[in-house]
Amino acid sequence: MHTMWKGTISFGLVNIPVKLHSATENKDIKLRQLHKECKTPIKYERTCPNCDEEVKNEEIVKAYEYAESKFVVLDDEDLENLKKEQEDKAVEIVDFVKLEEIDPIYFEKSYFISPNEGGSKAYSLLRKALKDTGKIGIAKIIIRSKEQLAIVRIYENTLIMETIHYPDEVRDYQEVPNVPEEEELGKKELDTAKNLIEQLTTEFEPENYKDEYRTALMELIEAKKNDEEITTAKPQPTPDNVTDLMEALEKSLEKTKGNKGASKKKTQKKKATQKKTEDKEDTKKKTS
Repeated sequence: MHTMWKGTISFGLVNIPVKLHSATENKDIKLRQLHKECKTPIKYERTCPNCDEEVKNEEIVKAYEYAESKFVVLDDEDLENLKKEQEDKAVEIVDFVKLEEIDPIYFEKSYFISPNEGGSKAYSLLRKALKDTGKIGIAKIIIRSKEQLAIVRIYENTLIMETIHYPDEVRDYQEVPNVPEEEELGKKELDTAKNLIEQLTTEFEPENYKDEYRTALMELIEAKKNDEEITTAKPQPTPDNVTDLMEALEKSLEKTKGNKGASKKKTQKKKATQKKTEDKEDTKKKTS
């Protein structure tokens, strides 16, 4: 499992050297975009609308737009120093709370936590303490240049860190449009809805749920592949230097063929002229 972060988690005076590993993966089927006419993959280029030209990566800088068309440019060195300063800090668990006190809307991404070298005992200590108290830890961590609020909890026999949104990142529910106020509901309708919920109530077993669209899409792709409905992109143009070389060789070959033909005609013409001259001389000799 790929390690995507190394550092230390601390609570009180206990420090745990740990590694983070992504706990989930995106299994969406990625479809390429092709040019309909020639079936060649589309190429996306970064262009500057002002200069009307393609911009290379080394010519791009980062900036913050504080007003329309007004920017503060941030150097890579500035950002790297800030990132390093924050990443060097240990991840400190600052509070312990109950998991049910956090609404699921705050949860973002999950990471498995494994102990780094020398951290097994402290790792086991935190895991056992969380299990016995039924609490989870609240911490802060820098991941991919962003400070994240996170929780540390137990998942099966493993510690897991889940990044969560800050309160100001969760939108106000009161801004959701067209949400009805409390309405008078008929008793029969409500009882029927409750009965339906009871009939569909079960224990949560994740393996019972499948991504049916992804399965159907893969079946469609396999069927088309087996029926040989396969599209092959046209060969990409060869580099200019190779093209120029081939053109030069082909032209040279044509020129050589042309020269050979001209030389052959010239030789034949020369032979014919010589024969005529010889014939004339023979005629003169016979006459005299």
